[in-house]
Parts: sequence; C-alpha cells; structure tokens
Amino acid sequence: MLKRGMKPPHVGSMLRDIIEGIKEETGKNLTIAEIAEGLNTSRKTVSLIINEKQGISSEMAVKLSEGFGSTPYFWLKLQVNYDLWHAENTVNKALIKHFIPESNLKVA
Repeated sequence: MLKRGMKPPHVGSMLRDIIEGIKEETGKNLTIAEIAEGLNTSRKTVSLIINEKQGISSEMAVKLSEGFGSTPYFWLKLQVNYDLWHAENTVNKALIKHFIPESNLKVA
C-alpha cells in the first residue's frame, strides 16, 4: 500500500527526461522514429508511452533497459509505483470484503 500524497512519475515522463538529458549532453535530438527503431517497436507504441497514454510491459522494460543503459527493474518499478498509486486512489476499499480477520494479518 502506497501512502504518499504525490503521484509517482509515469514511465513516459522519465523517458522524456532521459531523452532531454541525451540532447543536452550530446546535442543529438532523438526522434520517436529513431527510438522506436532502436527498441524494435512501433512509433505509435513509443509515442503512447512518451505522451503518458500507455504503460509498459516487462518486455518493454527489457528493451528500455538495453536502449538506455539501466535495468528492467528500474522501469518496472516506475510502472508499478504509478499503477499502484492510481489503484490506491481509485478503488473504494469500503466495498471490499475482508476474508482474513485483521488479527491474523501480517505486514509484509
């Protein structure tokens, strides 16, 4: 359970920041087409991610880690934190039946 007020960043936001960092360091302005080709995926998929309209899969996390020198876990953690924050703020927990008595619950 995430107990924070601030919304975690979307993967697309982080990807935009990395692309901007590459531009600042190298002067190279990567296009969506170049990134898509480099990741062996479609321009539409990259555009949807960058524009925060789509999340990423484990497969895309591997591709991003290879393309941008990070780990798949970095990308998946961003995605999971984003998804959980939205779920925590969307699900009406009062409507959920508790199947295990609270006295038996263990905190992970």
